[in-house]
Amino acid sequence: MENLFSSFQNIPTTCISDVFEGLNNLDPSIKPLKEDYKFAGRALTVKMPVGDNLVVLKAIREAKPGDVIVIDAKGDQYRAIAGDFVVGMAQTLGVSAIVVDGVIRDIVGIKNLNFPVFCKGTAVAASGKAGVGEINVPISCGGTAIQPGDIIVGDADGVVVIPQSIGQEVLEKSRDKLKKDELREQTVSGNVEEIKKYLDHMLSK
Repeated sequence: MENLFSSFQNIPTTCISDVFEGLNNLDPSIKPLKEDYKFAGRALTVKMPVGDNLVVLKAIREAKPGDVIVIDAKGDQYRAIAGDFVVGMAQTLGVSAIVVDGVIRDIVGIKNLNFPVFCKGTAVAASGKAGVGEINVPISCGGTAIQPGDIIVGDADGVVVIPQSIGQEVLEKSRDKLKKDELREQTVSGNVEEIKKYLDHMLSK
């Protein structure tokens, strides 16, 4: 499975999305803090009540190296799920990325960590620690259903989810799509006649 995760590192999320016809993407408002962030890994899911992030600490403690912590924070944009100290702990323990349907804080410090964080933005207020929430349960993050162990891939264009049961199949189809895109680019781009042929072909459908 580790080889499968690493194989997706080289596949653009756009190709994976095309395999699913755009149905397994997280909401586009969930963006990387830096455009050069790219990751692929196993989902460790977190169901977090709004404004209570103790369960995020539990997820970091339970995470295995390479895991992606995916947090359903209900889209809340008032209270941050973590700051640079918490994110730094996740990085040190080998977590490969954090994806959250919510916000973070200490954005400058987190960017300095150069660690992939995908979120809806930043906020000033911290979360409390009442201790409610669950890990490794089915969640909805960014409008997409995610099961523990699903393959999560993120890059500058966003985040896609691949059910673990069809990971190899999706990888092969995504590779085929990437090859076709690269061939089209080589054949058509910069060539006036080929561009016209391509446009005529598409418009004739």
